[in-house]
Amino acid sequence: MNIHALWCHPRSVSTAFERIMRERGDLSVLHEPFMYHHYLTTKDRLFPGFKPEPGHPTTYDGIREMILNTARTGPVFFKDMAYYVAVSLPRDPEFAKQMSHAFLLRDPVEAALSYAKKDAEFTRLELGHEAQHALYSALVGLGHDPLVITSDQLRRDPQTTLRRYWAHVGLEYLEHAFTWDNAVPEGWQSVQSWHAEVLNSGAIKAPEVTDSRAELDALGAPFTDHAQHHLPFYAQMREIAETQAHQK
Repeated sequence: MNIHALWCHPRSVSTAFERIMRERGDLSVLHEPFMYHHYLTTKDRLFPGFKPEPGHPTTYDGIREMILNTARTGPVFFKDMAYYVAVSLPRDPEFAKQMSHAFLLRDPVEAALSYAKKDAEFTRLELGHEAQHALYSALVGLGHDPLVITSDQLRRDPQTTLRRYWAHVGLEYLEHAFTWDNAVPEGWQSVQSWHAEVLNSGAIKAPEVTDSRAELDALGAPFTDHAQHHLPFYAQMREIAETQAHQK
């Protein structure tokens, strides 16, 4: 397949994954293309720090066409939030079958705490675990075999985790892709303020030892409610990720 989609959560872990894919140097990398459809067509607000790039398509069909056109000249990778397309993509099986699919999970408590620091108005939908589960189930129903990985796997052993991912989607292992400089990649200008941590890190960092639950509890509702809602979906997806990790 020539198109590789990663369905994930916002902020540093998924952004670092994307940065590694950029450092490979053998793919065209698109940064959350369906974000433009969700926030400029179906949503009534823009999240803080989003500065849309002029000329970027904003309809599902227009973004679909952009991805397919890009793939005509070589392999393409993009990461996106599952909730952007959880309804539209299963209704478009011809497009879905032209790409590989993988899911990157993050603990909902950690994800909610991270999100709250950047956008205190984020919604339950935007935390994303329920939509990940729905999209995963729909893709399996269409005959796909998505890989599921966790942020813990990625942060603790990026080389092994990316080796599994690249093998799953048919890409060779490239050691040089695991470090980067602080230059702002193409496509990040629209959301640069969200990615300063990754830009300055130079590589994926091991997880810090913090009490995310206590920090989130201190913030209280609605953040704790959002995280609690998504815990069952995360638990089901994490079980899939752990099973796959022991199989491959």
